[in-house]
Amino acid sequence: MGAMLGDFVRGNKALARYDPATRLGIRLHRHIDTTTDSLPAVSDLLKGLQPPFRRYGGIIIDLVFDHELAKRWDAYSDLPLDRFDAGVREMLAANDHLVPERLRGFMRYADRRGLFEAYRRESEILHSLLGVGLRLSRANPLHRVGEIWSDFQPRVETCFEPVFAEIQSDVETWLKSKSAITGS
Repeated sequence: MGAMLGDFVRGNKALARYDPATRLGIRLHRHIDTTTDSLPAVSDLLKGLQPPFRRYGGIIIDLVFDHELAKRWDAYSDLPLDRFDAGVREMLAANDHLVPERLRGFMRYADRRGLFEAYRRESEILHSLLGVGLRLSRANPLHRVGEIWSDFQPRVETCFEPVFAEIQSDVETWLKSKSAITGS
């Protein structure tokens, strides 16, 4: 639950309405985002983006990583992606009273688009980037990522596995440190 809420719950004050396990999941989501952004391989990807794309590189990289994970899902999980997807929806429905409206809106969009399985397709990532760009308050180039896709996506593809392995290791360490603190 916390992993899904991580992008939709802002500030530490808002955490108070959630149970300890969900708060931990939200904090883990935030930690993963911060750690990913600080990795040298991700920094190199960002530096490789030319203006005007570099300013929006975090958004681009995040969605292209989602694309790579969806494409490689079977290497990381025994649960098929469509079953995982259905499980996310079931979990959100069971906890509807905790779901912020912005997350509900995203899930309506996800249902219409067939996400998360659709993230396997380049066209869906480009469509998602277009949608993010339309929601931003300032003019941005997210609708033009297709122009750089053929150069950028292979670079992401090459670094995805080592970055993902590093994140998995970091998550394991982070979770152990939290269980040592909480005793659980």
